[in-house]
Amino acid sequence: MLKYADYDVVFQELPNEVTLAINISNCPNRCVGCHSAYLMDDVGNPLTEQALEDLLHKYGKTITCVCFMGGDREPHAVAQLARWVKTQAEFTLKIGWYSGKQTLPEAFDSRWFDYVKLGPYVPELGGLNHTTTNQRLYKITETGALEDITASFWK
Repeated sequence: MLKYADYDVVFQELPNEVTLAINISNCPNRCVGCHSAYLMDDVGNPLTEQALEDLLHKYGKTITCVCFMGGDREPHAVAQLARWVKTQAEFTLKIGWYSGKQTLPEAFDSRWFDYVKLGPYVPELGGLNHTTTNQRLYKITETGALEDITASFWK
């Protein structure tokens, strides 16, 4: 079961979006230097469709996107929630997923996403805003292809 520890409205995780970032706990990746090490623990509240709906109603039209930060232990559950959001007529949000894995999971349905970030955090390489980063942010095209837009973070 996916659990979320906390959430926040952020402006830098996805380009040109006001994003509700939901921090999912029980991360299996154990990245050295992780800035959110508390998410390695199995903490928080169940991230159900109802909990997600409540959050989306709380922020309403002030957000343009929802991003699942983590969920690598249950990636297909993340995709199921993304699908649920995309099929609700009342929500017209873009959907993102930040994964610490190098590749998408087998049989992962990315069509419900607009953005996917892949790659573990490696301190000496830096995050998405460093040209040396190993992480990649992809925009999912209409054909389902992954378009690398990582450079949009570099100034």
